[in-house]
Amino acid sequence: MSGIEVTVWRFGIGGFALLILSLLDPKSRDLISPLKTSFYPILMLSILGMSFGQFLFHWALDFASVVQVATMITIMPIIVVFVSKFVEGNIITPPKIVSGIGAFLGCMFLLTDGYLEKLSGSGNSIIGINLTMGAALIGAIYLVLVKPYIKKYGSIRMTTYTFFFGFFAMYPIIGIIWGIWVNPMDLFERNEIEYYSIITLGVWNTCIAFILWLWGLSRVPDIARGNYLFFLKPVIALCLAFFILEDTITTNQLFAIFAITAFVAMEIFYTPLSKLFKK
Repeated sequence: MSGIEVTVWRFGIGGFALLILSLLDPKSRDLISPLKTSFYPILMLSILGMSFGQFLFHWALDFASVVQVATMITIMPIIVVFVSKFVEGNIITPPKIVSGIGAFLGCMFLLTDGYLEKLSGSGNSIIGINLTMGAALIGAIYLVLVKPYIKKYGSIRMTTYTFFFGFFAMYPIIGIIWGIWVNPMDLFERNEIEYYSIITLGVWNTCIAFILWLWGLSRVPDIARGNYLFFLKPVIALCLAFFILEDTITTNQLFAIFAITAFVAMEIFYTPLSKLFKK
């Protein structure tokens, strides 16, 4: 499947799963009241925030390699630091800058397995890299702006709004511009790999993962600091590949894992450790 089509499936399956989950949970069952008081902010955050960002991310895969897209999207925590500064007034401390840049370089080293020429872009790959950077920028703005609404209405409802409204926005846009009108009924007619990939992407990577991610970020005082855990995604993926798929881990990858976790830990524990040493 092309990246554009993946966006429709992700928002369709994920939005449907989130809607069911919201209706099953008594605390999030009331989906109408928040819309009566905050309809336009919720709608704009859903469509121009998460939906457009995911759209650019999936579209980038039509031009750039998975390695290039996966690497460039990891700049998002760094962008969150600056967005949080302008929106919430959070202080940009030197440890945030140093640890953010260090963790990003570690991710780049890990995802390319030490061969940075894999990131070099030419032709269409440049377009994909730029689209990914756009997705990171939009995603960072969304994460900061959506935080107060998650605190007020809960992560389940806000995630449901995001993908429910996003689907009805992305479906006609992609259909009109690209001529890809996804038929939900042909899901069961696809081959086994596509069928399970779509279900997994919608239920696991969208419904469950985004609820946990947005809920977690809404609970931390400093969203920039909490979002630094985003850098651990490739590390976790590599560990899962090692234990589940029995992939080998190279020396370069071990070095990258150590660097990423060290920089993330430095940011998370900098404040308590500094206070401890001052005593």
